[in-house]
Amino acid sequence: MTNEHDGGELDGFQVGELPGGIGDAVSDFASEWDDVSFASRVWERQVDDGYRVDLRVHVLRGERLADLDAVREFLADYLERDPDTWELADFAHPDGPGLIGAAEAFWLAGPGVAVTVFVDPEVVDADALRSIAVGVVSSR
Repeated sequence: MTNEHDGGELDGFQVGELPGGIGDAVSDFASEWDDVSFASRVWERQVDDGYRVDLRVHVLRGERLADLDAVREFLADYLERDPDTWELADFAHPDGPGLIGAAEAFWLAGPGVAVTVFVDPEVVDADALRSIAVGVVSSR
């Protein structure tokens, strides 16, 4: 059985078609960290010991997100990643320049606005990650 569905609207961005296999428990959150606001949507599934997150989409807004390097620096700090060993490749997103890794994609949608997509690589492969990310586009 496929579980394809549209991801809906999130803070000025349309989350496009999602692949089958993504959990259907969906939650939205708003938060802030280090002067950057987050509008977040999470898809998860129930497992034996609670819930497991399959997919997260975040719209980030903050003055410090001036260019792609600033977004990468912010995310490395937020995610506690070593920027020297974080393996990312260039990623051409329709809304702006981005980077993509094994379980994440992010791009600068405009000055002060970035979007991130994080997946569980056991549920979503690299091709599906890229497809999901390309499907998240500005609706403004």
